[in-house]
Formats: sequence, structure tokens, C-alpha cells
Amino acid sequence: MFLPLLMLFHLVGPVPGDLGVHNGQLSPCPSPAHCASRSWNPADPQAGFETLAEAVADLPRSVVVERDDGYLHAQVSSALFGFVDDLELLRLKEGQGVQARSISRLGDSDLGVNARRLMELDAALEG
Repeated sequence: MFLPLLMLFHLVGPVPGDLGVHNGQLSPCPSPAHCASRSWNPADPQAGFETLAEAVADLPRSVVVERDDGYLHAQVSSALFGFVDDLELLRLKEGQGVQARSISRLGDSDLGVNARRLMELDAALEG
């Protein structure tokens, strides 16, 4: 009986103000306790971006909020409480690679969820 009651709570939190592209880059993580970032240098950055974008869309409970030619923003919710994390991809200009950042909206620690999410994207890119 307690679990269904908890599932009624959807802990969204405020959208981080530093989402998006700033000076040609994603924002740095404010704290490794609730944020993770990664960079890749695939031979073909556009193809790498597309592969990563498909992997993000295939993540459980992910919703792509914004996507253009070289940027993607998705919201990914946790299964139990519905905590929302923001996941960004950016294809850097001039073939310099692809960046990713995954950040929790609420809490001081994500228990490694954001880092594991980016490791899943590593596997998709290598796959």
C-alpha cells in the first residue's frame, strides 16, 4: 500500500538555468555528486551524434524535449519516484567531437545514476 502512494509523487524540480550551449560548449558540471559529463571524438562527429541521439531516445522513461542539427535535450525520469534528470548532447563545431552532460534537478547526490547513464551512451557509441 505504501509503494503505490509513493508513486503518486513525481519529483520534477526546476529546470537548470544553465542548460543549452554557452560559448560553443555545454555548461560544466557544478558538482560531480549529481552531474556527469563526457566527451567523445568519433571519426565522424555527425554520425556519432546521431548514434548517441538514438540511444538517448531509447533510454527508459526518456523524453526528447528539444533537438536540432547539433543539440539534444532530453528529460529522463527515475522509475520509482519520478526524479527528473536533464541529459544534453552537443556536436561541437568544426568536427571537434560530441559532448554530453547529465544532471539531476533535485538532491545533493544522484548515487551515480548520471555517470552510469553516460556509460550506457559509451556502449551505444562503441556498439
